[in-house]
Amino acid sequence: MKTLLAGTALAALSLPAVAQDLSVVGSWSGLPLHKEFEAPFWSETVPAETGLDVALTTHDQMGLGVGDVFRLLGDGVYDVAMTVADYAVADAPELEGLDVPMIAMDAASARAMVDAAKPLVSDIYADRFNSHVLAVAPYPPQVVFCNAEIGGLDDLEGLKVRASGRMTALFLEALGAEGVNVGFAEVPGALQRGVVDCAVTGAGSGYSAGWWEVSTHLLPIPLGGWDSVVTAVNLDRWTALSADEQAALTELAESRFEDPAWDVAQDALSNDIACLTGNGECPAGEARSMTLVEATEDDIARAREILLTQVLPDWAERAGGDWKARWNASVGAAVGVEIE
Repeated sequence: MKTLLAGTALAALSLPAVAQDLSVVGSWSGLPLHKEFEAPFWSETVPAETGLDVALTTHDQMGLGVGDVFRLLGDGVYDVAMTVADYAVADAPELEGLDVPMIAMDAASARAMVDAAKPLVSDIYADRFNSHVLAVAPYPPQVVFCNAEIGGLDDLEGLKVRASGRMTALFLEALGAEGVNVGFAEVPGALQRGVVDCAVTGAGSGYSAGWWEVSTHLLPIPLGGWDSVVTAVNLDRWTALSADEQAALTELAESRFEDPAWDVAQDALSNDIACLTGNGECPAGEARSMTLVEATEDDIARAREILLTQVLPDWAERAGGDWKARWNASVGAAVGVEIE
């Protein structure tokens, strides 16, 4: 199967009939992060500023399973890849510590969390995926869409909820909900048929994918974290670049990709909520009419208690080694949380 996937990927990347210095596989092609930031960065900024030729596609256009994106990168099937870190946790459970539910309630806190985690993430990608981390950018926070009447976090108890990662699934189970594994593209049908009652994804992703057609209530809290998207370069390809090329890519990735993506993250959430609920102006198109469910202070307090007493200790045990100590000293220190 791995050979078949590698062959498929190589075939897809051989399509552009131009010379290339870097073969790049982006994240979901239909979502704003790729359309507004990834594609312009790799198709325009990098060639113009470095002289490197780039062949860009995305993992969904190639038909790759999301769990294979970084495995194939490590094997050298392509040079650069970017997708949600949570897609790789089956190979690297310690990576779950990058994007923890309900810690970062706004974009500024989320970036502080991600910046603190970068040294850990860099070590994980070097060890697990033979790759060098170039950037970590956000999808919008992973919020809750429900095709059921809810009034707050407690009302998720007893419901079937599509989770956006292992930590999210554990968090939902601690709430008394049932975490269900459903692929992003299958969620609308699952909501419509009652396979799940609720589903977690980014507000903008849900708007773009039409989840508002099969959902009635929106709970806009980061129950699934911020779904950090890691951009990594195959380590052998990275070391083959000149020192000037490495320095240029590093600087450009921060100033022309990461910074702009983070700068709009908070406003993007507000705009997405307006688009889904009609509470405010929708810059993306027609506003919808989902019911907005505001989280209470009690909701936030309960979520934090579950995180500290159940979710994070479970992760620390599974990650093993010195990951708990490293996380406490970096991410935990940045956001004021400590795993006991």
